[in-house]
Amino acid sequence: MSDSANLIVIIKILAPLSIASIGGAMGIYAPLEYQTVQVYQFVTPREFLDLLAMTRFLPGPSSILGAVIAYKAAGLIGAVVAMLALYLPSSALCYAMARVWTQSEGKDWHTAMKRGLMPIAAGLIMSGVLALFTLSGGTVLTAVVMMGSAAILTWKSGLHPFPLLIGGACVFLAAWGL
Repeated sequence: MSDSANLIVIIKILAPLSIASIGGAMGIYAPLEYQTVQVYQFVTPREFLDLLAMTRFLPGPSSILGAVIAYKAAGLIGAVVAMLALYLPSSALCYAMARVWTQSEGKDWHTAMKRGLMPIAAGLIMSGVLALFTLSGGTVLTAVVMMGSAAILTWKSGLHPFPLLIGGACVFLAAWGL
C-alpha cells in the first residue's frame, strides 16, 4: 500500500478511536492493535508491544502510540496526520459539549444531569480510594488517615490538598518513629 493510501487508512482508523479515547488511551489499545496489526499489518504483534512499551515511557499522552505506528506506516506526514486524526475529533467534541454545558446552566436537564452524575463521580472516586487502600496494604493507620482526610475535605471543601498530604506524611513518619 502506498504512503498516500496509508494516510487515508490512518484517518479511517484513528478518527473514530479519537472519540473513544476521551476517557483515556487505554480504551483504544485493543481496537488499535486489531486494525494496525491484524487488518492493515502496519506493524507486527511484537512491534506493537515494543512501541506500546516505548510510548508508555515518553512524555505526553498515551495515545501517541497511534502516531508512532503511523510514522512507521507513512513517515513523518503519517505521524502528523495521525496526531490530527487522534486529537481534532475528541477536542472538537469536548469543546462543543463544554459550550452546550455552560450555556445550559440553570436549565432543568442541566440540573438533573449534574445531580445524576454526582453519585456516579463519587462512586468512581470511592472505588479508586478502595483500590489505593487495598494496594497500600490496608492497615488501620491507613484507614484512619484516609477517613480523616475525607472528613476534613467534606468539612472544608475548598481546602487545598497539600496540607493533608503533609499531615498524612507526618502521621506515618511519627507512626514509624522517624
